[in-house]
Amino acid sequence: MMIRIRSRDGLERVTVENPHSTVSQLKSVIESQLRVPLANQTLSTNQNLLLAKTRDDVSRFTDMSNPQTLLSSLGIAHGSVIYLAYEGERTVAGPRFHPAGSFGRKMTMDDLIAKQMRITRQETPHCESVSFDRDAANAFQHYVNDSLAFAVKRGGFMYGTVSSDRKVEVDFIYEPPQQGTEENLLLLRDTDEENLVDAIAVGLGMRKVGFIFTQTVSQNKKDYTLSNSEVIQAAELHGESGLKEWVTAVVKLEVNEDEGADVHFEAFQMSDMCVRLLKEGWFDTELREDDDPKLSRMKKDVVVGGKDTKEVDNDFFLVVVKILDHQGPLASAFPIENRNTPVTMRALKNHLDRTKSLPFVKRISDFHLLLLLARFLDINNDVPALAEHVQTQTPVPEGYQLLIESMANAS
Repeated sequence: MMIRIRSRDGLERVTVENPHSTVSQLKSVIESQLRVPLANQTLSTNQNLLLAKTRDDVSRFTDMSNPQTLLSSLGIAHGSVIYLAYEGERTVAGPRFHPAGSFGRKMTMDDLIAKQMRITRQETPHCESVSFDRDAANAFQHYVNDSLAFAVKRGGFMYGTVSSDRKVEVDFIYEPPQQGTEENLLLLRDTDEENLVDAIAVGLGMRKVGFIFTQTVSQNKKDYTLSNSEVIQAAELHGESGLKEWVTAVVKLEVNEDEGADVHFEAFQMSDMCVRLLKEGWFDTELREDDDPKLSRMKKDVVVGGKDTKEVDNDFFLVVVKILDHQGPLASAFPIENRNTPVTMRALKNHLDRTKSLPFVKRISDFHLLLLLARFLDINNDVPALAEHVQTQTPVPEGYQLLIESMANAS
């Protein structure tokens, strides 16, 4: 049977094969035929759903909230109209094109798709907030401020947790091998090292939750929030993660009231549309010297504000995320990987000597120390097992203690 679906995009139709389908099956059909993710859908037979302004307003429409309810029990039959509210952005399929004789240019399918690719701002992020562990944030910003003087770019991957109410907590920052200049950040990613980081994170009950990078002093003189190259890099990493709540954080210097400079953190999500456009190859990723860095260039025209254009203001792709801070379970006192000075076993000995008064599990409760140890341990068993003791703050088995101390003493 044919069911009409009215949303903010207008009236569309879907075909449901089984007349005895449930609400859940209808949602699956909508996801397949209209490309609205199932988890983002709210359906109702009440047209007032389309007037709902907030998530709370939408949640009050519960007549189709039970996925097992039969459509027939709701009086839904062939030709019925159902109302759909959803979060995010999508491309609305245009009408089928039939060439109209010799009048005008024949449009290709690409032309039709481009005409329907409307870029709008995404007002609501998929995460409620991002909270930074104070020690981890300070260790990162002190290095770029004191050692690099914000002269070259620096970046890192943020690890932590995502709560059931979509709040992201960042508990440590892993800094991969990289080369930074005034304008660009090249990540020289090491798969073996990242596997070690992920194994530690598993033991700690954490996962990769975002990307953090700095903007340089020279960038601060330019009129943009993120540059075109930063948008492309952030969207690529966001898409690679597969995490809806993925956060992109920016650290930069800002002039204060006394004409001094303060270190400032900002957090965003790249919009669903931005990540999708990059995945589908719409972005022109070959940047030129004469490009305006505050604009992202598309390979084909898109519709922004009712106008066809190939250049999109980067701010259209940014969704602001609220920033909080907390004191997490890990320290950030151990020397950090892939910086100017290599981390050696001498650093481990110095750290253990300095923390003798603490329980052993406390002495190793630092991600950067665990990463050094992980290079000499079995990634499948020892690394997550040791990290789990840190997570639970339970005594470290004597065998591990002896091994770690012997590694330090061998320096």
